[in-house]
Amino acid sequence: MQEKVKQKILIADDERFNLNVLVDILKPDYQIIVAKDGKQVIKRAESNPPELILLDVMMPEMDGYETCKKLKENEQTKDIPVIFITAMKEACNEARGFDLGAVDYITKPFQAAAIIARVKVHLKMKWQTDMLRKMASIDTLTEIPNRQKFEEIFDKEWDRAVRNKNPLSIAFMDIDFFKQYNDTYGHGRGDKCLKEVAHVLADSIRRPTDFVARYGGEEFIAVLPETDIFGAMAIADVLRRNVELLKIPHAQSVPLDYVTISIGVSSVFPSGGFSDSALISIVATADEMLYKAKAGGRNQVRCR
Repeated sequence: MQEKVKQKILIADDERFNLNVLVDILKPDYQIIVAKDGKQVIKRAESNPPELILLDVMMPEMDGYETCKKLKENEQTKDIPVIFITAMKEACNEARGFDLGAVDYITKPFQAAAIIARVKVHLKMKWQTDMLRKMASIDTLTEIPNRQKFEEIFDKEWDRAVRNKNPLSIAFMDIDFFKQYNDTYGHGRGDKCLKEVAHVLADSIRRPTDFVARYGGEEFIAVLPETDIFGAMAIADVLRRNVELLKIPHAQSVPLDYVTISIGVSSVFPSGGFSDSALISIVATADEMLYKAKAGGRNQVRCR
């Protein structure tokens, strides 16, 4: 039986005694990472993100408040809940911590039962929040990312391409004669077809930065960072061929007697900040190429 993976907690305190007490209380149930100052907290939270951070308020060089502020400003760490460790009980100090984004306070001297209870509550809340966030970005039918997640990823990749002066490409895909498929085989089989196509598209992506989502209906879209038009065409053709290899029967399809897709590819060298008009423009170009692929006989890739 596989052992359950323990949740990670990062504990930061410059006093060795306090650190040891907290580690002893929490180590039986959680994976513990320790830090002795604010810089270590930020570095370790970025490189090995924990589910929860216990952060001492009084630390040298960078105190807990400044550390929390930096964590919340950092895209990689902003969603990690922070519980402050403090001997200070004044309401104004607690208010300052909550204003910076902390979720709770643990006061010294430590009471093991209270610490365990608070940690459990906030870890459960973090898990629930993560699940809701994940559900909001996943297409419920195909279980791959949805259009909202595509727009979020494209925004990030646009900014990264601007910084690194790299090309950015997308592939816009559509299942050929899908209406006829539904009319012939029924919507239940149509849903099954969408799932199979979605999964093979997602499985066909090899690079960690490449991304596939359901755009809507029978349409899918891929984001291909650091990829020029030639590279994007090659990846798109792999996607097309892998759907073809599924050999899902489709008696009403013209190119072949099974399900195929047509793909339009567009590539740009982003400049300036991301905007909705930039997204609309590159998708519109890919959609125009998709139309040409369909007009040219379907089950093919066209680009510009």
